[in-house]
Parts: sequence; C-alpha cells; structure tokens
Amino acid sequence: MKKMLFGLLGTVLLVVGGAGCITTVDGRHSAGVPFRKDRIVSRYQLSTEQVFVAAKEVLAAEKGGLGVLQSENRVNNSLVAKVNNRFVYVKVGEIEPTITEIITQVRTDAGWTDIDLAAEIDKQIALRLQSAQGGSVGGSTTAPVTTPAPPATR
Repeated sequence: MKKMLFGLLGTVLLVVGGAGCITTVDGRHSAGVPFRKDRIVSRYQLSTEQVFVAAKEVLAAEKGGLGVLQSENRVNNSLVAKVNNRFVYVKVGEIEPTITEIITQVRTDAGWTDIDLAAEIDKQIALRLQSAQGGSVGGSTTAPVTTPAPPATR
C-alpha cells in the first residue's frame, strides 16, 4: 500500500514539475515546458522598421512566407504566427539608434521547444534583409558586424 501511494505521489510530482508557465517574447504567458532553450537572438545594423517588415514577410504566407501570421503588435514590435503547427513569436527591438535586435521563439502546441525551426526562421529573416539591401547585411547572434568602406578609386 505504501509503495503504491509513494509511486502515485512520485508520478504526480513529475507531471506537475515537468509542466509550467513560460513567458513569450511578446510579454504574454503560455503553458509550456520551462528551462529549455527556445530563443534565437540576432542583431543587425538596420532600422527597426526594416527588420520588422522583413520578419513579417518571412512569416506571412501571402508574401511567400513560411506560415500564417496570427497577430501583429506595432506597440511592442512583435509578431505571432503559426508555422508547421508551431507557434512562432518574433520581437524586434532597438538596442541603439543604429542597432536592432530580433528575438525568435518557437513552441509546439504541447509547449515543447523547436530550436531548429527558430534558427531556420532567423536565417530566413537574415536572407530577406540581405536581398532587400541588395548586398551584405551586418548581423550575427552575438554582436553587430561592421562592413569596411570600399577603397576609393581614382
């Protein structure tokens, strides 16, 4: 009887301890498994508006994107989309006047992370920014990349 009671108590503790509440990048709370890496952070030497438009185009299906855009919040520059039955949260913020940070977070319906899809979306946003600029774009996951000026020709 005691073994059965302790077994049931242990199972309940595992279920309750494994599930929790996570904070999404747009400031909302959602049920999910905490303590798992679910975000990719990148920085670009572009305006917040340029990065926000590129992220929106990548997520919106009508612009040839990857999924369906569910909400757009222009107050805190965040997007929520559904891609491959996963919730994608993207937030764009200004670090300095010339440096913009973008955070990409992906969660499944059950609350698990999908870091591979987050990395793919982050890469698609970087490629969209590069094609919009017509050249190289300064961006990385740690710090902005500065492009040296081309040499002067005579």
